[in-house]
Amino acid sequence: MEKFSFEDNGYNRQEVNQFITEVIMQTENIVKKCKAQQEEIKKLKEKLEHYQEVEKQLKESFLQAEKAGDRIKEMAKEEAMMIVTDAKNNASRIVNEALLKADKIEINREILEKNLKIFKRKLKLVVEQQMAVVEEIDTLEIVE
Repeated sequence: MEKFSFEDNGYNRQEVNQFITEVIMQTENIVKKCKAQQEEIKKLKEKLEHYQEVEKQLKESFLQAEKAGDRIKEMAKEEAMMIVTDAKNNASRIVNEALLKADKIEINREILEKNLKIFKRKLKLVVEQQMAVVEEIDTLEIVE
């Protein structure tokens, strides 16, 4: 605490007034600083609220993106299953068609083989008959 000099009616008025003026100025400076700091705190709180809102929105967006990704994965799995099922069905159909064609080819082969045997027998008979005719020609007497 500051000491003031004494005068007839108490402390030196000028010193007291000067001290009070200094205290008022310091107090005003402190009040100004407090107001400025309160304004800065208010602005910082507003920024904090803004960033908290942005963070909340980002979290929400992230969750939505994650859900969308999960849905896309699930849909892709379902589509893959459908493709595999279709491929299996098509493969079975193709194999069955191939087996049917192979059976038809085998039946045709057997028919052709039988027909070939029949043709050979008939040809053999025709050739034998022709041979008989040729031999008969040798034995024929020619009358002049």
